[in-house]
Amino acid sequence: MISAAERRRIVIFLVFAFGISWATGLVIYLTGGLENSPIYLIGNGQISLALILMATFYMFGPALANILTRLVTKEGKQNLLLAPNFDRSRWLYYLAVWVLPGVLTILGMTLFYLLFSNNYDSDLTLLREQMHLAGAGDMSPWVIVTIQTVQAILIAPLLNALPTFGEEFGWRGYLLPKLMPLGGRTAILLSGLIWGVWHWPIILMGYNYGTEYFGAPFLGPLAMVWFTVVVGALLSWVTIKSKSVWPAVIGHGALNGIAGLSLLFIQGEPSTILGPTPVGLIGGAGFTILAVILFLHPIALEPKPEIAQPVPHAEVD
Repeated sequence: MISAAERRRIVIFLVFAFGISWATGLVIYLTGGLENSPIYLIGNGQISLALILMATFYMFGPALANILTRLVTKEGKQNLLLAPNFDRSRWLYYLAVWVLPGVLTILGMTLFYLLFSNNYDSDLTLLREQMHLAGAGDMSPWVIVTIQTVQAILIAPLLNALPTFGEEFGWRGYLLPKLMPLGGRTAILLSGLIWGVWHWPIILMGYNYGTEYFGAPFLGPLAMVWFTVVVGALLSWVTIKSKSVWPAVIGHGALNGIAGLSLLFIQGEPSTILGPTPVGLIGGAGFTILAVILFLHPIALEPKPEIAQPVPHAEVD
């Protein structure tokens, strides 16, 4: 059972996390949404206000909520899960989340294109056109595919660590430990559900699924919840076993780095609810399979004392 003090901390955390991120989402919506957001010139490139706000205040809402909740409740620094715990018994969890997102993404992408072969472009026409515009038309597009795949698996987990920390320090670093007294499976289901709902404002504006898919605008938010539950199982598992938030940060970064790989092969207009990216039900099949294995395993998601132990501090002022 979760104590009254811990329940109050959870509520305060969620108010901060949703309040900061959803308020940012409202600003994005009122300034043109994702499609018509103001564009700013930075050096030789361009970036939209929406992208700036999403990468900062929206995505860092959960991390800020962790910090603010601890300040408001006088909880202090207990159980921050910031120690890397990179030792003989835990380094395999780092390796797992470094590699598994890429493997599972490619598995789901392959399944999608096997089922919807009419959406698979073996000539990589879109990529060829982009390369031609960039002055690299003489290079084989498969070289680009190979480079991007290797880079996504080897380098992206580190390059993406900072932005993914904003989410993971909140969801896996604070909310998951608070829910662990309910049991590992329940905690992961609830945290995954909450994580998915937290995405809803930007999903409704077209993030990940667009706005013209079958069942819009309702199926996109529901598909996102499914995705966050199954991916959350992997990220929560490595958090529980490593007693650290950093494997989840790396795993989330690895996923973000390779999620767009399937778009290099696309033609036509496939249903984004199904794939080919991992946020689709078929594109994310690899993560679903792994989540089922973890949920069926008798001890994989069992709470650990260091993760589930409530913080013995006074009630909120």
